[in-house]
Amino acid sequence: MSDDRNRSKSTKGYSASKDFVTFEIANQLFGIFVLKVQDILSHCNTTRIPLAPPEIAGSLNLRGRIVTAIDVRRRLNLPERDGEDEGMSIVVEHEGELYSLIVDTVGEVLPLSTNDYERNPPTMNPRVREYSEGIYRLKEGLLVVLDVDRLLDYGTIKAA
Repeated sequence: MSDDRNRSKSTKGYSASKDFVTFEIANQLFGIFVLKVQDILSHCNTTRIPLAPPEIAGSLNLRGRIVTAIDVRRRLNLPERDGEDEGMSIVVEHEGELYSLIVDTVGEVLPLSTNDYERNPPTMNPRVREYSEGIYRLKEGLLVVLDVDRLLDYGTIKAA
């Protein structure tokens, strides 16, 4: 019993943290778990895939591998991008395939305490809430943590 008491004393005040790659879409801050990220790319030329769903921006060649590019803005049903800026890509792996998540801008890697993690508020956009694991309230605003597996898990996305 004294071992349990000592263990709780030694971990008291300890806060586990997770690192998230942050990015913006439509002026909203999002994050994904850093261990999901394979690469960050500036704009890449994509080849449109005929008859693909609207959120499939196309495919691209990344060091000899074909990568399906997903327009996350469209997947989350957010307003269309203004201007000619084509955004950036976050390359992730899902079920053995690479996907390029097209976002507006990529920020920094933030270590966030698991103690500050909160469930999705009921007032959140239902489409965003569908793919969100939860939120963090930061000084800069709300950070929505996206579940990459859920975001990419639907029958119409297959390797291009």
